[in-house]
Amino acid sequence: MITDSVDAARDRITLFRMAFGHTSTGQRISCNELATLLHSFDRNGRLRVNFDATGDLPRSEGRMVILALMCLETAMPWGGRVLICRGARGWRLVAEATRVKVDPTLWSWLDKDGLPLQSGQLPDLAPSEVQFGLLAMFAGQECRTIHWEMDENGGEIAF
Repeated sequence: MITDSVDAARDRITLFRMAFGHTSTGQRISCNELATLLHSFDRNGRLRVNFDATGDLPRSEGRMVILALMCLETAMPWGGRVLICRGARGWRLVAEATRVKVDPTLWSWLDKDGLPLQSGQLPDLAPSEVQFGLLAMFAGQECRTIHWEMDENGGEIAF
């Protein structure tokens, strides 16, 4: 049991380092490495993640995938399933759950495309919600538009 706890903590720290750490221009990550990081959601949480992508990608994209998954995790605290796939037009994260908790004000951060915000336009983010602001900011830096939708059975994030 102690070994499992240590492994879970190590996995989560590695995932956080990828999501919140520094990324250099031109730095790449393999899809296998990203799948291993995403497996920590599957193994240690209530989300079941299916990752369908091959090859390699810019580390900045990998970071955005993880942040988007963290956004979905916020909306699905009771668990669910997420399919992550990469197509010709970019990434899609499709979530299914029996119960979803969506805060429209929080999700409105993803509508801003990382543009500078005037004071008072959006609420401050709690430490457990920073993934929304960071995903919007990094998408803006990468000239990516985030599309999202949520309903009572799940949702989707695409960029």
